[in-house]
Amino acid sequence: MAEELIVKGQSKREKYLVLLPQIKALIEGEKDVIANMANVVAALNQTFHFFWVGFYQVKEEVLVLGPFQGPVACTRIQFGKGVCGTSWKERQPVLVPDVNQFPGHIACNSASKSEIVVPVMIEGEVVAILDIDSDEFDSFDATDVIYLERICALLAKTF
Repeated sequence: MAEELIVKGQSKREKYLVLLPQIKALIEGEKDVIANMANVVAALNQTFHFFWVGFYQVKEEVLVLGPFQGPVACTRIQFGKGVCGTSWKERQPVLVPDVNQFPGHIACNSASKSEIVVPVMIEGEVVAILDIDSDEFDSFDATDVIYLERICALLAKTF
């Protein structure tokens, strides 16, 4: 679906503006959270061709790997550990231009160079984490934060 409307040469912002209504249509009316996370991951990956994109769900006080696309990943991440655990602890997005400079970075794959993590929140509590890695440095910016937060807010309605 995402490939059909995304045109080469579009800006990142333009791609997100096309993608947002597509994601909304994909998850609207679907109550299965895993199915919705899987479709969000697929749509993001189809549009942006990320090195790794996926979700971790909060389960029993730990982040547990959920739907993703990319190389194998860390299965469990502790609260406050790595980029994902930090985003969970701080309840806000974390943008990392160079993962080698992030204290305590968990290297699930050495090819990862930059990362963005956005929490999925319900009533102020983190229920999941959207994690995206790039194999290039400095791949993410404020535009990604803005639109990924919107995508996570749409997804939160399905939890």
